[in-house]
Formats: sequence, C-alpha cells, structure tokens
Amino acid sequence: MTRDSRANGSCFCGAIRFSACLPSKWCAHCHCSMCRKTHGAGYVTWVGFETGQVKITDTGAQLAWFDSSTGAQRGFCKTCGSSLFFRSERWAGELHIALGSMDEPIDRQPQANVFFDKHVDWMPIDASLKQVDG
Repeated sequence: MTRDSRANGSCFCGAIRFSACLPSKWCAHCHCSMCRKTHGAGYVTWVGFETGQVKITDTGAQLAWFDSSTGAQRGFCKTCGSSLFFRSERWAGELHIALGSMDEPIDRQPQANVFFDKHVDWMPIDASLKQVDG
C-alpha cells in the first residue's frame, strides 16, 4: 500500500460519501456505552485519521452532527441514520470513522479494545488485543 492509497466509504443510502488518505493513525474497538447506543452493537470499531486526510462529499446536506457529550460530536446521515463519524476536543485534529462504513480495507487491523472497563459480558472479546480502560 502506497502513501497515496485511499479508502472510500459511505452511509447506507449513499447520500454521504467519503475518502480517507492512508495511512490511518490507529484502529480500535470502542466499548463505551455511547458507542454501543449509537450503533446498536456490543462495540464499534473506529479508525482514526488526521482531519485533513478525509474528504467528505454530502449530496443534499444529509450529514448532521449530534453533540453527544461535552466537546464531542457524532456525525450521521439524516436520511438513512448511518452513524459514520466521531470528533472531539480530546482528540483534536482527528476524525474517527466507523470501520463498518468503509468500502475497502484499510491499512491495519484493530489494535486495541478501548474503554474496556465499560464492555458488556455478552459480546465476545479478542483477548489478544491490548485492553485500555476509559
């Protein structure tokens, strides 16, 4: 994979498309309750990029941002409800993209389980990954 490689993705209905210039910064499973609630899953796998590495194309102004906590926002499609992005003051200058919304493979596998102290017992966990508490 060359430095100029890109990974593309979109929301479910295709109104929001994006392209991220690789390399990514990291990839991890987040077990926090907010990620579980917004995605309806046991955890969400995020991939982090510098904000400038991502180009978002929004046909029809469907991208909405929800203030999910102090200094943090989640981006989703107003048409189909796909939860796509996360940004926060804690990780200023980064845009986190839900890995499940990517159309192509990225340059790395998940490296860690983060906010692991919030994980649910009913979700299988890859114990070989680093575990980081919130």
